[in-house]
Amino acid sequence: MRIERAQMNPIISPIHVTPSSPEMQVVSAFNAAAVSWEGETLLMLRVAEVPRNVADDEVAVPIVAHVDGSAHVEVRRFKRNQPGLDTSDPRAVLFNGEIFLSSLSHLRLARSKDGYHFAIDTKPALFPTEPYEEYGIEDPRMTVLEGRVYINYTAVSRYGVAVALASTSDFVTYEKHGIILPPENKNVVIFPERIGGRIVMIHRPATTGLGGQQMWLAYSYDVLHWGQHTPLMGKRPGMWDSIRIGAGAVPMRTDYGWLEIYHGVNDEQGYCLGAVLLDLEDPSKILARSNLPFLIPEAEYERTGFFGNVVFTCGAVVTEVEDESVVRIYYGAADQYTCRADIDLEDIIDSLHTPAVLVRPPVNLNEVPYPTGAACPIGE
Repeated sequence: MRIERAQMNPIISPIHVTPSSPEMQVVSAFNAAAVSWEGETLLMLRVAEVPRNVADDEVAVPIVAHVDGSAHVEVRRFKRNQPGLDTSDPRAVLFNGEIFLSSLSHLRLARSKDGYHFAIDTKPALFPTEPYEEYGIEDPRMTVLEGRVYINYTAVSRYGVAVALASTSDFVTYEKHGIILPPENKNVVIFPERIGGRIVMIHRPATTGLGGQQMWLAYSYDVLHWGQHTPLMGKRPGMWDSIRIGAGAVPMRTDYGWLEIYHGVNDEQGYCLGAVLLDLEDPSKILARSNLPFLIPEAEYERTGFFGNVVFTCGAVVTEVEDESVVRIYYGAADQYTCRADIDLEDIIDSLHTPAVLVRPPVNLNEVPYPTGAACPIGE
């Protein structure tokens, strides 16, 4: 398979993004949702910020505090030698058993005519303002559905990791619709058209103890209320997606089925990307799946950064290049940069393997076919 990484990767770095306020500095611009909209490619970036002017002997944690009904950024400071403080994971700060995030994320719009050069808005499109967003809003996906763009994202707070929804019709004004899936859940993608009259999503609940991590389907008639949850597929011991899996880009309709690019994690390679093909009329039917990842952390900007050995997508678009359909994947590299890779659609389809080699979720959900794997409270 020929994978064409953009020569100018990373196409967006933290230095390209204006901080949301003078008191903050941008450390990551990554995990962008992507959509084709009125002749442009639009990205909804996850922008992670940390406080400026932090002393060498302290750790500063930004959160959104609520006082008298208004929200503002508040910085909590800890001494590095303080008992009970754990900063071994750069993504989190643990203090006496309580978990904070080391940065505060919001969502920022970027526009491009050519898919390479992006003009990034100077102000956030969506900022954490609600109590269930106090530790930030992360990893958006954008779905154009019936003339409106729905933006689902991860909302992080003391209450856990939940999935929230917003929408827009013009990328100027945005409406927040609140939580659509309670903790612990993330990695949601919403299909871009109704199937059998229903709206369909893929989501990934967290698991602790009984059961292995699964990607699930859910159904809705109004985008806000979801039910009929059904397990779709799980981790595969000994394979590239053995530790963790989750949906990535919004599913793309093809002549062969719904193509879903998802991430998998293993000890040797880290976060990688592969794909699964789902039936057009019944997405609970798996037609084929990657036995090997097609994008792994190889470039320096993918292997080293804020959190190394990560390629992670929240968005892709299909474009025509010299009469061939190309999947243009926008992906986060090392939890710090936004990059682009182009792969021929037919090459992805040809790389997939039929369900004979797949591990499918059991009919009896009390069975435990996979090991639970290492727990990571803030893992992607």
